[in-house]
Amino acid sequence: MQWTDRIRQVKIFLVVAAIILAVASLFVSHLLTRDLYEEERKKMEIWAEAMHSLNNADENTDLALVLKVIDGNTTIPIIVLGADGNVRTYRNIEVTAKSNTDSISYIRQKGQNLLRGGKNVRIVLDEEQKDSYVDVCYDDSLMLKRLAVYPYIQLGVVLIFVVIAIFALMTSKRAEQNKVWVGLSKETAHQLGTPISSLMAWTEILKETYPEDELLPEMDKDVKRLQLIADRFSKIGSLPEHVPTSLTEVMNHVIDYMDRRTSDKVQMVRIFPPEDIIVKINASLFEWVIENLCKNAVDAMEGTGRITLFMATEMDTVVIEVSDTGKGIRKKDIKSVFTPGFTTKQRGWGLGLSLAKRIVEEYHHGRIFVKSSELGRGTTFRIELKK
Repeated sequence: MQWTDRIRQVKIFLVVAAIILAVASLFVSHLLTRDLYEEERKKMEIWAEAMHSLNNADENTDLALVLKVIDGNTTIPIIVLGADGNVRTYRNIEVTAKSNTDSISYIRQKGQNLLRGGKNVRIVLDEEQKDSYVDVCYDDSLMLKRLAVYPYIQLGVVLIFVVIAIFALMTSKRAEQNKVWVGLSKETAHQLGTPISSLMAWTEILKETYPEDELLPEMDKDVKRLQLIADRFSKIGSLPEHVPTSLTEVMNHVIDYMDRRTSDKVQMVRIFPPEDIIVKINASLFEWVIENLCKNAVDAMEGTGRITLFMATEMDTVVIEVSDTGKGIRKKDIKSVFTPGFTTKQRGWGLGLSLAKRIVEEYHHGRIFVKSSELGRGTTFRIELKK
């Protein structure tokens, strides 16, 4: 739990840090963009004043200064439109039209768009004539456009960094969990090995001493069951061998086992196709999956109800469904049922469904999920395997 809490805290910190960086970047960029916009507006007013001075130049006008101001603009796109809407001149605009007529039409359209957007400075040429003026229309410079886009690029980079960091933490956590899984399983199998061997030997001795005893066959079954469990644990962490197996036989074996260990109040219903279904699986591990689902169903029904095991083929897929008439799963918990440690039982460890998911998806390359669940009505788990 401490590791999980630490991972959660780090993820929250990274997300909060990314949000703070993004907001700060957008705010600073907005201030810089606004200041640069105002500065370009003032430059355009000075440029328009220089154009006005050039238009009304006399012997006292310093043409060198006026021309220096006009020629000094090399970054801000400018289009000068007359009162009739025609283009008088333009600067710093790339035209890619095929003909001169198309070029003028393109520039006039662009100038009118800037004029409608309020990005213009009007120069009155003659105070006495109403239509004697020109509009100096200007667009944002390349620097201003880049500065406006930059914070969003920065935001994207920050988000990518956060996603990569969270993915790295998740991968590290998953690798740590895998080590715990494998180590615990191997150690459990190792610890069970010696007492099981002793029990098997003692069972054989008892058979020879009391050949007529009716309890010895049941004891032998339980010892073999322990041996099967140890064998299952020993296979965790290594690639299990897949062989063509009768799925019907596997399911019947699990049902027979559950029938012997549950009360008469639990009814096991089989819905199997008439023909046998053969799939490549590891029988002992796959039986473990079905047993876990059935045991969870019995717990959910509190020892009274019906468990339905359905099996069918759909195209190239084998479908297995385990349904119960238990208390169901809350919608908010459905996504968490396969998470290690998640359990609704007071004494549960929350490992059964997680182990089932690992066996189905990692070892058999199939799918297992909650098909449906309704509170008070029951739950259906679905397994899909390639045929």
